Amino acid sequence: MRMICIFMDMNLFDLPFDPSRNLLPYDGEVYYYGKAYDQASADQLFSYLLRDIEWKHDESIIMGKHIVTKRKVAWYGDQGFDYTYSNTTKKALLWTVQLQELKDTVEQKTNETFNSCLMNLYHSGEEGVSWHSDGEKALKRHGAIASLSFGAERIFAFKHKDTKERIDILLEHGGLLIMTGTTQSNWLHSIPKTKKITTPRISLTFRTIIA
Repeated sequence: MRMICIFMDMNLFDLPFDPSRNLLPYDGEVYYYGKAYDQASADQLFSYLLRDIEWKHDESIIMGKHIVTKRKVAWYGDQGFDYTYSNTTKKALLWTVQLQELKDTVEQKTNETFNSCLMNLYHSGEEGVSWHSDGEKALKRHGAIASLSFGAERIFAFKHKDTKERIDILLEHGGLLIMTGTTQSNWLHSIPKTKKITTPRISLTFRTIIA
């Protein structure tokens, strides 16, 4: 049985894989389903995403400064949803056939529904995302956000906004995780940078925009 590594305040725990276990100790809900695809299917999907998605460098405006990241993003949905974060706005492209199939699989496994997906391409471990929560007004309040990962295994870190307690989860190639309940209100999350990883990772974060 696959083991999932969780760090709580720097103390390492190895827990048996259990998709019904809430990985947060309080103030939110996070569940890890393990691999949603076998190795061959995950490899094929990773190649498709890397090759055929319309990737663009992410942008943000911080204190009036325009910043362009090495990390690339893509934004897809049921319709041309606008999504604003970091003082920039993206307009969704319509689902491809393959992305619609991925969404259907995620919905079946999580018993949730989604209408959009923000995708991230990290070329290596030297690219990551700093601490943040997905609490934009356009998102359904306390709505579920599902994260589907392909490529390099990376740490997905959580930090409580008040207590600063930290939990790190290792996301596998083809792995599926969901955040729901009050997670975004009480916890920050990030993809920490690391020089140990030299291969790319793609994440698909399915979410619900309130049109």
